[in-house]
Amino acid sequence: MGEDLWVFGYGSLLWNPGFAHVESRLATLEGYHRSFCMRSIHHRGTEAEPGLVLALDAAPGAACEGMAFRVDPAAHEATLAGLRERELISSAYFETVLPVRLDDGRMVAAVTYVIDPDHVQYCGGLGLEEQARIIAHAVGGRGPNREYLYNTADHLEELGIEDAELSWLARVVRAMG
Repeated sequence: MGEDLWVFGYGSLLWNPGFAHVESRLATLEGYHRSFCMRSIHHRGTEAEPGLVLALDAAPGAACEGMAFRVDPAAHEATLAGLRERELISSAYFETVLPVRLDDGRMVAAVTYVIDPDHVQYCGGLGLEEQARIIAHAVGGRGPNREYLYNTADHLEELGIEDAELSWLARVVRAMG
């Protein structure tokens, strides 16, 4: 645990962390999977036409591969403040500290944002076809929902992280035009 501040990224933090970091490593979080299980009413959709964003959804036996970022010690407070402003905009996420395994074998405690399955924006269990339809059309304050999907899928591929559902969604949404 120590003095280090680590942040686990699995979605937009992969391609837009928004904070300075002194180290980044591929990492795995056990007990959760990456899922388009949160309706986005701010960043990638609106209240009238919600989009979908990724969240960590708890599931027995699951594991999520992503990136762990070690924050510059001088930037701990500013980083946490910025992350909270960005990630806790609607209280659908819980900020928690969970153990992640880095690709070099180290275990570190990382700040992680996981979905609250009791929150009104939670929508776990949507079929992939329904996810694709929503993502293809939704637009929010940070732009089209499809851009969020494409950026995440492309960065996962660049990192060598296989996520069959995201790859399928990106392929289908691109085909929808």
